[in-house]
Amino acid sequence: MENASPSPSRRRFIGTALAAGAVAGGPNLLLGQAKGANSRLRVGVMGLGRGKAHIKAFLDVPNAEIAYVCDVDANRLVSGANTIEGKQEKMPQKVSDFRRILDDPDVDAISIAAPNFWHAPAAILALKAGKNVYVEKPGSYSAHEAMRLVETAKETNRQVVMGNQRRSYPGMKDGVQKLREGVIGELRYARCFYNGARVGIGKGKIAPPPAELDWLMWQGPVPDAPYKDNLVPYNWHWHWLYGGGELANNGPHGLDIARWAMGVDYPTRVTCSGGRYHFDDDQETPDTITAVYDYDGRMGISWEASSCHQRKPEAHAFVSIYGDGGKMDFGGSGWRIYDLAGKELEKNTDPPSDVPHFANFADAIREGTPVNQTIADAQISTMLCHLGNIAYRSTGAINVDPATGRLADSPAGEKYWSREAYREGWEV
Repeated sequence: MENASPSPSRRRFIGTALAAGAVAGGPNLLLGQAKGANSRLRVGVMGLGRGKAHIKAFLDVPNAEIAYVCDVDANRLVSGANTIEGKQEKMPQKVSDFRRILDDPDVDAISIAAPNFWHAPAAILALKAGKNVYVEKPGSYSAHEAMRLVETAKETNRQVVMGNQRRSYPGMKDGVQKLREGVIGELRYARCFYNGARVGIGKGKIAPPPAELDWLMWQGPVPDAPYKDNLVPYNWHWHWLYGGGELANNGPHGLDIARWAMGVDYPTRVTCSGGRYHFDDDQETPDTITAVYDYDGRMGISWEASSCHQRKPEAHAFVSIYGDGGKMDFGGSGWRIYDLAGKELEKNTDPPSDVPHFANFADAIREGTPVNQTIADAQISTMLCHLGNIAYRSTGAINVDPATGRLADSPAGEKYWSREAYREGWEV
């Protein structure tokens, strides 16, 4: 595994800038222009946990090639590359520093599936290097990063898609269209649910990082902290330094469907409460939480999570939309419509697939096809998660300017708008 510098060196920055210039001025990817429908799409995948699903989806996109795979864990790097063996003509290059992908002028896009705290810093560097970006949800660690990512996408005029794959599911699009047509009348409220059965993570010990893990590069933009033996590869989600808990982890999916269905953007008020009720362990973020978003008294959305108790006796839909004439329940990929008496009237049970979302991203790069959701719109859904966490960590309730998404008359929340500090050289 390569020993990569944790901050962008001057040499690397100049190399990346030159690569960006070559891409922007070359025939393959002009600013604001599509490549061409029959062009080969060369992609690098960063983060080979969830990234393996990215690889699988891109391999099902016609004329797409995985040119690079990247992970700071040497074992994951090898296993990720092995998933490609025999499935395309050429094996990808293996790198532990994603900036090596950005240095290659022949790479069209980077697909980011690293931890949340990497999403915006990596995406912004990629955009400035002239690359298109597919980034997993939530796409940003904080409200500040969310807005900076959207600004950079606009400045660079690249295609950026977030992993809200349900935006590309035919069943979901069909259901939202039915709501637009008034199938359940005037819409009043949306409820989102996440019920899990996560176990405790125990009390971790400070220890040397395993030999296969580049701990400094894993932390990336986060200020240096000692390695703890119960943090990697997944439990960073439950520590405020690295993640945003279940709201940032699963909230973007449900809240995006609710906001899309209701036809709304930013709320005027957000309340959020809950706590850690199930385990005495190292987790800092709540395992039980309810966030409520009020849209000026006209309508509302709620998101409720029970991470450690599945609530099996209760039959919760993924998202429920309530109207004057009935209810629509969205599942993983389809929907069911009920009248006011609870009688099922109609349903759609289309199976889920990530491939249409990745294909839409590829078509946007090659043909200029509109993306099914812009990054600006996707980050509004992510901002609902950030605002919920800000409310939870401050006073329990915040006011929001619905025109901008910024805090209004909620000074206690400003502390949580952005990360307190970044590692030098990685500032967003």
